[in-house]
Amino acid sequence: MAVVMLLIMRLMGRPLSASLIAVTLGAIFVAEALTRALAPKEEAEGPALPDIGGQVITSPFGKIDPSRGFLHKVDHFCVQKLGVDKPLEELHIQLGAPEHINPLDVLHKKEAFAVAIPVFMFVIFSVLDLPSFLAVLGMPIGFMLPEMMLRGQVSSRQKDIMRGFSTMVDLAALTIEGGLDYMQAFDKIIKVARHKTELEKEMERMITESSLGYTRREALTRFANRTGLQEIRSFVGLIIQSDELGTSLVELLRNYGGDLRYRRIQNAEKAAAQAATKMLIPMFVFIFPVVFIAMLAPMVLQLVTGGMPF
Repeated sequence: MAVVMLLIMRLMGRPLSASLIAVTLGAIFVAEALTRALAPKEEAEGPALPDIGGQVITSPFGKIDPSRGFLHKVDHFCVQKLGVDKPLEELHIQLGAPEHINPLDVLHKKEAFAVAIPVFMFVIFSVLDLPSFLAVLGMPIGFMLPEMMLRGQVSSRQKDIMRGFSTMVDLAALTIEGGLDYMQAFDKIIKVARHKTELEKEMERMITESSLGYTRREALTRFANRTGLQEIRSFVGLIIQSDELGTSLVELLRNYGGDLRYRRIQNAEKAAAQAATKMLIPMFVFIFPVVFIAMLAPMVLQLVTGGMPF
């Protein structure tokens, strides 16, 4: 790949100094990435960190060792100087802590995009005879792009959770009023659900964690952290408060469900009020120009061909 890019630059008559720098950095990064990808997986996950309730988890960033290669040095710089570890770990939790990806993998994607996009922009700018140094602007764009894509997934997941949350609160209040414990009520709601949304999946995971040794408080708090929603945190706070103070959970959930429905109506009214304002931009950009062309095109055509009839 590096040889091909050098030949292209020479055929275009460009000086090779800048292209050599870009190609060399890309080649080094690709070589190190292939070396890391082909290396055997390590079982050690890094130093232990405290989790909720005294449990112990491991951080994937603990595997970074600056003495082991170029990419490890880049990882160490990003963690120590840019502080990307905590935001990526929080983002991973809000994604539901999937097993197929971890925060360190996201960091590697950010680094890959930060190299690939500037090289791509450099080639495009060179072909179009534009200033090649502007390709450097692609580095921060590429570095932020994977995280922005994941935040979009988090936002979609949170909308899916909130879509049926008020209904779940009402069902929980009715089921607990029937004599069940709130964990049993959640389990019954999950079992009768026809289709498991993200909310049901997270509640099922919370119940599983409670049965595997976590206290109820810990399982509820982990559930709230994985969603990243203030409404879920308030819901968890109500349950914990009811457990500690012995207050009626049914009345708390009923009041909270009514508050959720009221806020949902307010959000719908707010979105409806903003719709007219948001429609102005596409109208000015797409609709009005077409109307003007349709109205003025015959007159302009007559002026060009033979003048107006009057």
